[in-house]
Amino acid sequence: MRKRVHIIGVPMDLGQSRRGVDMGPSALRYAGLGPTLAALGYEVVDGGNIPVPVPEEEVEEPNTRARHLKAVAATAQEIYRRARACREQNAFVLFLGGDHSISIGTVAAVSEGRDIGLIWIDAHGDFNTPETSPTGNIHGMPVAVITGRGPEPLVQVGYPGPKVQPAHIVLVGTRDLDPGEREALRHSGITVFTMRDIDEFGMATVARRIITQLHGLEYVHVSLDMDSLDPDVAPGVGTPVSGGLTYREAHLLMEILAEWGKIGSLDIVEVNPILDRRNQTARIAVELSASLLGKRIL
Repeated sequence: MRKRVHIIGVPMDLGQSRRGVDMGPSALRYAGLGPTLAALGYEVVDGGNIPVPVPEEEVEEPNTRARHLKAVAATAQEIYRRARACREQNAFVLFLGGDHSISIGTVAAVSEGRDIGLIWIDAHGDFNTPETSPTGNIHGMPVAVITGRGPEPLVQVGYPGPKVQPAHIVLVGTRDLDPGEREALRHSGITVFTMRDIDEFGMATVARRIITQLHGLEYVHVSLDMDSLDPDVAPGVGTPVSGGLTYREAHLLMEILAEWGKIGSLDIVEVNPILDRRNQTARIAVELSASLLGKRIL
């Protein structure tokens, strides 16, 4: 277990059309993220936030089906640069979003020079490309980008080409797919555990299947979209979908992954305090990060 946690905030909402997730890093810090991890014995180093332009300052590029493409690519490149410096310190890196497009930069940083696994916990597949996306919002495209599909400025972030092999990517909690990405996912080689799978087999079985699939890898990155949880549990998200993970299912997944010992970094994304109830979603996100970093009941 790494004993240092380096926090990087990315207050970006360029990847979606609903404002508010730019306040996610502040909400997570206000919910006690730093003190919670320090209480587990970690040295917590908060590197502050990466500067991100706001959508009102950005002029939409003409003839593109990926909104704010240049600004998202530039921000992802800066995430990559900052996170690569943290890698050299052998710290567990915790990225605070912001919308899920931040993962284009986070995964580039943690994957360079090594073969990693990626556990993507999300209600959505995020496997759209500009050609299949109904909105053009880049937060619905990062998994595709990570596998080398999508706009070149995004695929080239950090270093050229794919960042993770499809066989080493696992989606968990999926329940809302666009028609084009559904078809693409079927032929992608990515493993998808939908909410039906979790209902049918139980989270413990799903978690252990993930570990079995990724067992040969030494490093795994977790990307946690808070809309993976049911909106009754985590209401403060921009794109809620009913029928999501329960509080205990989410914690059980984190606890089993913590015992595995191969998780080296984490994204927490899509926390929208404007839509939340008394910062409930941010507080649960902090609790889940603590479970992933080793907090136990006994």
